[in-house]
Amino acid sequence: MIPALLTLLLAQLAGEALTRATGAALPGPVAGMLLLIAAFALFPSLVEVVRPLAQGILGNLSLLFVPAGTGVIGHLDKIAAQGAPLLLALVGSTVLAIAAGALAFAAVARLMGTEPEL
Repeated sequence: MIPALLTLLLAQLAGEALTRATGAALPGPVAGMLLLIAAFALFPSLVEVVRPLAQGILGNLSLLFVPAGTGVIGHLDKIAAQGAPLLLALVGSTVLAIAAGALAFAAVARLMGTEPEL
């Protein structure tokens, strides 16, 4: 478990160092994740080292939502004051995400030669 945790933390550290050194407009953990994916491609045995830790983290992922829920409850007055714009942004972004997914699906189906049934 220690090698797996060390691998994940080193990937995040490398991502942070990379983004700070280059000034890239990409969060360090995202760059670290991309580096980790590249490491998985170069060293397939690394996947089996990290898998147990990753499954454990994913199994307890719901615990990570507790701080976010606490933050929401702590700022209910601000959420109530900005309720309409927040609701509009939430509904609008959901509709746009669904539309983008549908358009991407249709484009890929067209490229593959299998038109979706409407």
